[in-house]
Amino acid sequence: MHPVGVERVGLVGLLRNSEDFTALVSSTPGEEVAVLEYLMAIVYASGCAPLTPVDWHRWVRDGHPLEDAASWLESRPADHWDLFHPERPLGQNALLAPFMAAHGVGSAQLVIERTGDYNQFFDKVHLHDPEPMPPDAAFRAMLTQHAYGLGGRAMAKADWLGPQLTYQAVGRLGTRIRVLARGRTLGDTLRLNTMPCGPDETGTFNYSWTDGRPGRRTFRGRKVSRLPDGPADLHSFLGRSILLRPAVIDGRVMVDRVLQAAGELLDPLAPVHLQDAVLVAGRGGGDPEPLRPSEDRALWRESHAVYATAYKTGPEPAKGADLYDRLAVLDDRRVDLTAVGLVSRHATATAWVSDTFPYVPRRAEQLKWAADEGSQICEYAAKALYAAASVARDEAYPNPKPSDRTTLLKRFHAEPELWAGAADHFSCLIAEVGDGTPAGDGPLADFGREIRDLTGRVLGARLASLPPGGRGMNARARAEQKLKKMLASSSCPPYLKEPPRE
Repeated sequence: MHPVGVERVGLVGLLRNSEDFTALVSSTPGEEVAVLEYLMAIVYASGCAPLTPVDWHRWVRDGHPLEDAASWLESRPADHWDLFHPERPLGQNALLAPFMAAHGVGSAQLVIERTGDYNQFFDKVHLHDPEPMPPDAAFRAMLTQHAYGLGGRAMAKADWLGPQLTYQAVGRLGTRIRVLARGRTLGDTLRLNTMPCGPDETGTFNYSWTDGRPGRRTFRGRKVSRLPDGPADLHSFLGRSILLRPAVIDGRVMVDRVLQAAGELLDPLAPVHLQDAVLVAGRGGGDPEPLRPSEDRALWRESHAVYATAYKTGPEPAKGADLYDRLAVLDDRRVDLTAVGLVSRHATATAWVSDTFPYVPRRAEQLKWAADEGSQICEYAAKALYAAASVARDEAYPNPKPSDRTTLLKRFHAEPELWAGAADHFSCLIAEVGDGTPAGDGPLADFGREIRDLTGRVLGARLASLPPGGRGMNARARAEQKLKKMLASSSCPPYLKEPPRE
């Protein structure tokens, strides 16, 4: 059978009618990325991709239809796309079949956000969840696992296929921010993100683990990784060994059991396979590396790095020709750069993070300037709040126990409220600059004033917990004075600085 596509539309229909959809509707940002990646793999495998950057520009400008990709997909043998084929199930490893009856677990294990720790000794709630999953949801969850699956021990035994079967690697997108150029329609988005390549450079599409492709990984000996042979291979890479069991429930085909274990491994990717990567300085001053999702920093705080990459001012060596080089030729055409990442702690998913930044090639320098200045304004405001909180603590509690100093500082430090309150103001700043207003003609001045006012409000709210009496009143006055002094300092960003009184 053909897997049911996103929102009850099959893959063929999704490609054939891609101009009728503005975007995919998915349960998580990561799932949307995974499905888009799969559609891109089909575009490459069909030979529908542009051949050169000039072709790409014409392809995007003229809205080149994806009918050829849809026709190619429709013309393939049906058993290539059978989600429940007994020997070559789509996207899966049929070698796990002998172990399904005895060891298959609830379908919830397939969903990254529901699985919890992969370790077979912990968090077994998904073993007892009897709820079956519709095939379309299982298909999308499987694609998300291939792209973002977390590392850790699989609930698989070494004597099934070999000792390496139990050790799952982190998916190829699991450790970095993936940036997509989002267009007006689904077709536009696919065209924007499809890189030019010749007919002999598209690579091999991965139908299943047992599709006859030579060189598939085995799990008996040492870990063996490989480089993708082209973008079709990369975007359909089987990062997991997965097997889904179908069952007819109330007259509907559903997935009632799942097995999941280690999949293929990637060599370090060449720049050509990191078309969208936002490079930042490596840890400890090392080589540049792709931007990673962070539990402590919202994605909008990294927009300056995204715009630096788009404007080609990121750390050297640059990746060479990539997504951002192609976008640069679009001139006044606006696209949205959507950044997505998965935050995890060890082998447990914490949260999906996602944000969207407007990008107009002709305004790239202004957008970078606004993002840089906005970031510096907020970072300095956070530093000023820390200094004010330290003063409040020391004045209100001059002789605390050493073990209490950090707790008392957190009591008065309003940085979390600053970051939460600044997000909407920053979005308005970037949107206004993206719409054509010069950054220095009002947007940055307005943003600086808003952050200055916000800084005063959030500090005041924290100082409300000061003890009553003279000591508390003195601590409040000294903390507010410290904040005011820092906002008038020569080191304060100009747009944040407290204006002198007339």
